Amino acid sequence: MALRLREVSLGLEEEESLLPARVGGELGVEPGSLGQFRVVRRGIDARRKPRLRQVYTVEFTAPDEEALLRRHKGNKRLERAVSPELPRAFPLGRDHRVLVVGMGPAGLFAALRLAEYGLSVTLLERGRPVEARVRDVRRFWADGILDPASNVQFGEGGAGTFSDGKLTTRLNHPWIRLVLQTLVGFGAPEEILVQAKPHVGTDRLRLVLINFRKALLRKGVDLRFENRLSGLATDSGRVRGGLCDGGDAIPCDSLVLAPGHSARDTYRMLQRSGVRLEPKPFAVGVRVEHPAALINRAQYGIPSHPRLPAAEYGLTFNDRETGRGVYSFCMCPGGEVITAASEADGLVVNGMSFRRRDGDYSNSALVVSVGPEDFPGADPLDGVHFQRRLEQAAFRAGGGDFRAPAQNMLSFLGQGEGPVVSTCRPGVREASLEEVLPSFVTDGLRRALPVFGRRLRGFVTGEATLVGVETRTSAPLRILRGEDGQSVSHPGLFPAGEGAGYAGGIMSAALDGLRAAEYVAEQVRRQES
Repeated sequence: MALRLREVSLGLEEEESLLPARVGGELGVEPGSLGQFRVVRRGIDARRKPRLRQVYTVEFTAPDEEALLRRHKGNKRLERAVSPELPRAFPLGRDHRVLVVGMGPAGLFAALRLAEYGLSVTLLERGRPVEARVRDVRRFWADGILDPASNVQFGEGGAGTFSDGKLTTRLNHPWIRLVLQTLVGFGAPEEILVQAKPHVGTDRLRLVLINFRKALLRKGVDLRFENRLSGLATDSGRVRGGLCDGGDAIPCDSLVLAPGHSARDTYRMLQRSGVRLEPKPFAVGVRVEHPAALINRAQYGIPSHPRLPAAEYGLTFNDRETGRGVYSFCMCPGGEVITAASEADGLVVNGMSFRRRDGDYSNSALVVSVGPEDFPGADPLDGVHFQRRLEQAAFRAGGGDFRAPAQNMLSFLGQGEGPVVSTCRPGVREASLEEVLPSFVTDGLRRALPVFGRRLRGFVTGEATLVGVETRTSAPLRILRGEDGQSVSHPGLFPAGEGAGYAGGIMSAALDGLRAAEYVAEQVRRQES
């Protein structure tokens, strides 16, 4: 057994080697008696800037731990350390065939877990392996040549491959550390195990994906790239296989569907097949870019420090006039804005950072909540149509060559003029964002920005640029599933991940993929008992 102590602080210039002495002094024990001492979480406390503190959670063993806990029973920061574990994957046999669709986080982790159970797993991906995919995306950013099957949205790793590689989640799930350990085993930096806000970076994620693929192949998973799911094979209402482009059928006993939030043709296919769908809320808006030093100074009180990561922020505003939420989302410190289109006549932007986060600019989505009440009808795909209209308007406003429409923040607010400076690839075109976004979105942003400026000094500035449009914050619909993880209309179909409407980011999607695998395993156990 070990103990855990939270909120142990050091000054910004103090070394981590001082931590045992700090813990020993607080608990009244000799630092040398603390064994197996390790940092399990590291963050920055910037509440009293510029007097910044490094804040740690540490684990250690100590003589007579029960007596130590009794002596400090009033210290809520001291507790027993518990290591979460996945249920042990006892072999279930290869007679049960599982088709997993989608090689984003949910599909990858589902396939890995199912293979650990010894099941026969086929993993389908409409796009290409990450090495080829990177080349396709670079060509798109350089020349505007879009490959609808291999782009920022589609291909090995899913949309998260071209992102910040953020691994934060609002969930407090016991498997989070296990996901992080798996990623480290495949080449992610070990620091993600202790970072308060872990991220991998788009550059390091690509190496992780290659190693993930190799592990799946070693476990006998049948990987099939450039295979798009185009239909479901059913028998008496139960899913018995997947149909691919070209008419190939892949029989299965369970189908884990993790399509990603941009697989609009998959949504149409599901609707035609009678799969129960429902619209769900999401958000739309823009990307905002500031000089990274400006955000650092606002958050830390200083522009930079060797021990400080590029600063992040999270801003929210409840618009009382409309009841809508306006908030920042998917912040990319020291990163860049990218065009993330997957359709020939539509433009959508996203943010991306490398592992070092050492770019000159930081960006974040600024979005306004959207709900089914904003769509004209009762079709579950109305949210998709809403997104597409905005993306097509952005494509036209940007000049029709995948440059993004952009506007200086002060110009957008009607408070002056300023330059339009953006990292966006392949580029931007100055335009009024009112040409692109609905009035309830632009009005919401205009009401929120002054509030954000008061909360984060310097946020409202002529040095900031707004780039449109950010529409794919999450899936616009949900593939309904029951308590057993299966589609409520199609037994044998296990919807999973962000595209199914049950996650929002790399970590939560990976966790949902593991959850889907456990649902399948439980079904196999019942059949075998």
